[in-house]
Amino acid sequence: MTQTAPEIGKAAPAFRLPASDGTELALKDMKGRKVVLFFYPQDETPTCTQEACEFRDAYAVFAEEDTVVIGISPDSVASHEKFIRNQQLNYILLADEQLKVCKKYDVWKMKKLYGREYMGVVRSTFLIDRKGRLAAEWRNIRIKGHVDKVLEAARKLK
Repeated sequence: MTQTAPEIGKAAPAFRLPASDGTELALKDMKGRKVVLFFYPQDETPTCTQEACEFRDAYAVFAEEDTVVIGISPDSVASHEKFIRNQQLNYILLADEQLKVCKKYDVWKMKKLYGREYMGVVRSTFLIDRKGRLAAEWRNIRIKGHVDKVLEAARKLK
């Protein structure tokens, strides 16, 4: 089955996943707030740690904009709990071990590293508006300046 990417202006794909705080979190639980969903490949790897820490450092500013920050990766809740402790992350991470949400958001793709091909999460961020619609997306991102771009888009979104 070919997965189609979510479309800007349309309802963001719904989900319910286990969260690092021991609960389950559904996108519908966030209705009425802006949501930043960032998908990343793996806890405790250098680039993922840098991205997670940049979102951590900007968390208070996102909160001022009534914007929730949530990270998603295929790692387990236990791995997320350790990552949060080690990096003092101040937001929830969701465990998508079955890759259902990664596939819904079309971030589970063929990747290539040093000539080797493999399936993995393509680092991507989605901004969802207060009504649950996809407002913006950034795919295959580079870390430098990325969080600032997402924050700017969140500020413009009313």
